[in-house]
Amino acid sequence: MNQKLLMNLYIAIEAVLANRMRSVLTGLGIIFGVAAVIAMLAIGNGAQQEILDQIKLVGVNNIVIRPVVPQSEEKLTDEDNKGQTQKFSPGLSSKDTEAIRKVVPGVSMISPEITLDTYIINNGFRRTAKLVGVEPAYFQIFNFELDKGDMFSEHHLISGEPVCIIGKSIKAKFFPTEDPIGKYIKCGNNWLKVIGILKERLISKNSISNLGIRDYNMDVYVPLQTMLIRYKNRALVTTEMLRRANSFNDDDEEAMKNQDPNYHQLDRLVVQVDETAKIGATADVISRMLQRKHYSVVDFEIEIPELLLKQQQRTNDIFNYVLGAIAGISLLVGGIGIMNIMLASVLERIKEIGLRLSLGAKKFDIINQFLFEAMMISVSGGLIGVILGVSIAIMVSAFAEIPTVITFSSIVLSFGVAAAVGLIFGIAPARRAASQNPIDSLRYE
Repeated sequence: MNQKLLMNLYIAIEAVLANRMRSVLTGLGIIFGVAAVIAMLAIGNGAQQEILDQIKLVGVNNIVIRPVVPQSEEKLTDEDNKGQTQKFSPGLSSKDTEAIRKVVPGVSMISPEITLDTYIINNGFRRTAKLVGVEPAYFQIFNFELDKGDMFSEHHLISGEPVCIIGKSIKAKFFPTEDPIGKYIKCGNNWLKVIGILKERLISKNSISNLGIRDYNMDVYVPLQTMLIRYKNRALVTTEMLRRANSFNDDDEEAMKNQDPNYHQLDRLVVQVDETAKIGATADVISRMLQRKHYSVVDFEIEIPELLLKQQQRTNDIFNYVLGAIAGISLLVGGIGIMNIMLASVLERIKEIGLRLSLGAKKFDIINQFLFEAMMISVSGGLIGVILGVSIAIMVSAFAEIPTVITFSSIVLSFGVAAAVGLIFGIAPARRAASQNPIDSLRYE
């Protein structure tokens, strides 16, 4: 039995090699179909992995509240100003943080944040960086891990101690050959003691552009109270502000134009909800509460990054379905091409079939012979398609800067589909060949 199968396989290989060009042209549909499947799955897996990485960056079940700063101001005339009273808002502040923490149900963590563009000086080297005032919840929400050192203590948070946690790139730039723990760096006008180093956070260019995030490895983190006491606190009412409010003149107007219009104490407020199903309702409750606290002035915006990313994922899925349909059509066309050529091959080789049957070959042998031929074309096309698909995925990642992830399962799936196509579409020609009458076949011209 095994000897017969090997003989049928040998005859099939001879037939395929005897018509190399026709076999290659027949297998083109399979080649491009398999290549399309592998490339499509690689791009889809890459997009999905990028979405998961972005979710890790923005955190899970988060609601992000950002202040809205007026872009332009005009001085109204007395007539324009009649009947209009400018509403006052204290802006996004620590009081809002406490209100959300105490009033809004279902909130697991909340992280206020203040960001300052500053510079870092150490050992005669100066570089611009971001100084970020945060609470320990910030690192939990955004999945940051300490590589070395300690987290901010309760004493640091209450007293506003001059301590900091630095990103991995800051450590590499300013302390390339030494341990920075316990040493000092100058951020702006203050010297800060380094108490911790964060693990490196790899961020793709797409994540930076799509999510509007920055390179966290170049940030310096200080306790929120340290930022408010030692750097900036926009909620403070200064004597200069009172003087300008009481006696306003042209010089003060010019100074006000040059002053930072941002009156919000916080630059961002991130609220983490304990259940995904509650995100929408919680965001609505927070919006209503902040409007009341800000005296109906909507000087903030609320966004839910996870929902935006899920929408992006749905878009990617639709794109993958379209590509999958195109690849499937290509494989179907390839299978039809194989069946067409095999049917033509049966007509060309009727005498050969009759000769084999007259010499004692069984119908099962003829079926095996033509099935092996169809399988040879589809399997060879599948192998070439795998190589082409992997090459396309690599080139897309290299030149188009689109992340791709090639998995072993995608290769097995596409190759298995190609082999199945050859088997399925080869059955009809094989059965037709086996159904030939030996006597009529020998007399066929």
